[in-house]
Amino acid sequence: MATLKRVGIFGTGAGLPARVVTNADLAKTVQTSDEWIASRTGIRERRLISPGECTSDLAAEAARRALADAGMSPLDIELIVVGTCTPDHFLPNTACHVQRKIGAANAAAMDVNAACTGFVYSLSTATALVANGTVKNALVIGAESLSTIVDWTDRNSCVIFGDGAGAVVLRETEGRGEVLSTFIGADGTNEDVMIVPGGGARCPATRESVDERKHFIRMRGREVYELAVRKMTEMAEKAAASAGLRARELDWIIPHQVNLRILESAAKRLEVPMEKLLINIDKFGNTSAASVPIALDEARRAGHFKSGQMICLVAFGAGLTWSSALLRW
Repeated sequence: MATLKRVGIFGTGAGLPARVVTNADLAKTVQTSDEWIASRTGIRERRLISPGECTSDLAAEAARRALADAGMSPLDIELIVVGTCTPDHFLPNTACHVQRKIGAANAAAMDVNAACTGFVYSLSTATALVANGTVKNALVIGAESLSTIVDWTDRNSCVIFGDGAGAVVLRETEGRGEVLSTFIGADGTNEDVMIVPGGGARCPATRESVDERKHFIRMRGREVYELAVRKMTEMAEKAAASAGLRARELDWIIPHQVNLRILESAAKRLEVPMEKLLINIDKFGNTSAASVPIALDEARRAGHFKSGQMICLVAFGAGLTWSSALLRW
């Protein structure tokens, strides 16, 4: 059996819509307030796409920035994996749109739908394909346009979500951002905790399904809270243990930006100070699969990471799905 190659992150990038929507803006259309949203979620504002924009636009922008950061051409890329639950179309996949938009003519392309866990699932998939020699490099993207599936009449859910994309370039490496381990998991028995009931084969679009608002996100917040805290804690501990560490010994944790209260509860269980969690939910809201790579790119460009530091990526999402990855910078 061939020896597995070491794989690392050579570049990062983000793509964010220009339109900023504050809590005060939302208070003009639904019964809510800045204080109500911020106290329950930690969110102050979010980015939303404008008419004519779509998920692949954000993904392509993040990809271009990650490629520029890595000093690579789109033609160098052999694989594009896009984690998303808000694709441009059911088919073709969003990764094919990205391939066309950035000119990555030599790349295979596929999507991974694991909801908010989509980027780390995609990272795990692409890392394995680079490590075993199937491809030499890969572009991994988490991208979402959640504003297109949010019920803007439901104040409990519409205030949470935002749009955006983040990307990384993976290559064989012994340098920065080495992926030491990845873990993925799921529990389909809780599929209805977070769900868009309409639009798929089980419930195709009809006049009745549209009238009943089945094509928008439905979620049971209390159950999401409890499950997210437990699973994000378990996955962070598992990632740390793979390197012989306790979670509190990690240098940084980049969590899915699900809800500030959830992140505070998880940090308390892990005995990790909040200063070690890289959080930007106040600016971008919950961007599902995009949240981890956006935070990764923001932190790296701000100079937070030092050589040799251990960085844990951890996420939880609909499905239910959960995942973590451990990087050595």
